[in-house]
Amino acid sequence: MEDLSNLGQSLNDLSRDTDTLLLQQARVNTDLQDSLLRTRMVKFSSRVPRLERVVRQTSHGLGKQASLVVKGGEEDMDRAILERMMSPLEHLLRNAVSHGIEDSAVRSEKGKPAQGSIVLHLVREGSDVVLTLSDDGAGLDRERIRAKAVERGLLEADAAVEDEDLYQMILQPGFSTASELSRVSGRGVGMDVVLTEVKQLGGTLEIGSEPGQGTSFTIRLPFTLAITDALLVTVGEDIFAIPHSSMDGVVRVPVDELRRIYAGEQEGFRYNYRDYSVRYLGTMLGMHAPHLSEGARWLPLLLVRSGEHRVAIQVDSLMGNRQIVVKSIGAQLSSVRWFTGGTILADGQIALILDVNRLVRMDGAQQPAPVLPTTAPASKGVSVMVVDDSITVRKVTTRLLERHNMHVLTAKDGVDAVTALQENHPDVMLLDIEMPRMDGYELARHMRSTPELSDIPIIMITSRSGDKHRQRALELGVKRYLGKPYQEADLLENIYTVLADTAL
Repeated sequence: MEDLSNLGQSLNDLSRDTDTLLLQQARVNTDLQDSLLRTRMVKFSSRVPRLERVVRQTSHGLGKQASLVVKGGEEDMDRAILERMMSPLEHLLRNAVSHGIEDSAVRSEKGKPAQGSIVLHLVREGSDVVLTLSDDGAGLDRERIRAKAVERGLLEADAAVEDEDLYQMILQPGFSTASELSRVSGRGVGMDVVLTEVKQLGGTLEIGSEPGQGTSFTIRLPFTLAITDALLVTVGEDIFAIPHSSMDGVVRVPVDELRRIYAGEQEGFRYNYRDYSVRYLGTMLGMHAPHLSEGARWLPLLLVRSGEHRVAIQVDSLMGNRQIVVKSIGAQLSSVRWFTGGTILADGQIALILDVNRLVRMDGAQQPAPVLPTTAPASKGVSVMVVDDSITVRKVTTRLLERHNMHVLTAKDGVDAVTALQENHPDVMLLDIEMPRMDGYELARHMRSTPELSDIPIIMITSRSGDKHRQRALELGVKRYLGKPYQEADLLENIYTVLADTAL
């Protein structure tokens, strides 16, 4: 008996010693990680002379007066992040001088100092670094941006949009409000590149402007590219990582209350004296409708604010907080604007990192507009069939078309499409070439030889961009031939064009 007691005591001592060793090892690992991160850091002030030179040269070239003031230059930044952000910052500074700062005579008439002021403020907020670049110039020309957006088909002429959403238009590829071409403006290249670089770094970009007072660009970046804090959530069988900085909080709500909200019996969710509209993350991503488990009593909501939009996003479950290593997601998924990266979990699963702020803004733009289309056919909506073996392409294309009041049917290959066409007659078809069972050429040939399907216009969207593939498609009666990846504006323009041609 005494031997058993001694053995139990020895096991307890061994367990305590093991716990102590594990704790010491964790501390050593943490110290080593901190030391490695410090080797990646560099003072922001080391790059200030380069930015000041950009302002001087741009001002001299345009005949304006402007100065740069940097605040918080002694803050540390990840060397890799800082190097990649230099070009976007230089472009923002050139824009501030070219589009924002007025000529000296104009500034004097407005009672402003002859020399314009550009302030670059750097501050550390938790695990993020926030860069705010502001000027005291004329501010963004709201009417000119709106007119340009309408001209390019990005906005309906009578659409009602918030200023913040309107300012986001300048981030579109090829968008420019410059009245004439110069060395620093008018080419429509730059702001979309700035946004792309910020997104690839796992950051966000916000725009603010006051007419006659100036414009500010707020860039929020992770402190380091190596590690970031995120909340892991599940939607169905998929796992997503959401950075802490993009959320206001997380709450639990009763399932019965969610049922009332989804049924329209309750307006939304109120928390801390603020009203939030409730959306299901799976629906926002174009995956599936909300699924409320019968056995669950509570479900989590992520509270997110983007400008004037406040949304409580429902997810199926929370997996807890993690420190994740951010990985690039490649060219294929980087075109999906609400994905900023990915990470590999301890069990080998992949979790995509979501930019929920952008997702909320885009979801808000999808909500029914107060001004309805004036023509009866447009209110009915256009029916489009998307035939592609890639589920990602089908989801992204469906989401784009539904934002423009189109009814979307999907098929994973030619055989699936033929089955669907027995019960549906879409107004237009978007067709891939390389698919299992029946490829795009075979489906196009079948439709042209079938009288009841021959009038459906076909737009081919494929990675095969060679002339022989294009010629073969046109010989089969395909109306348009687009390469992957396509520009959203180009796809919409081609759809409307073939529909107009068919109506003649």
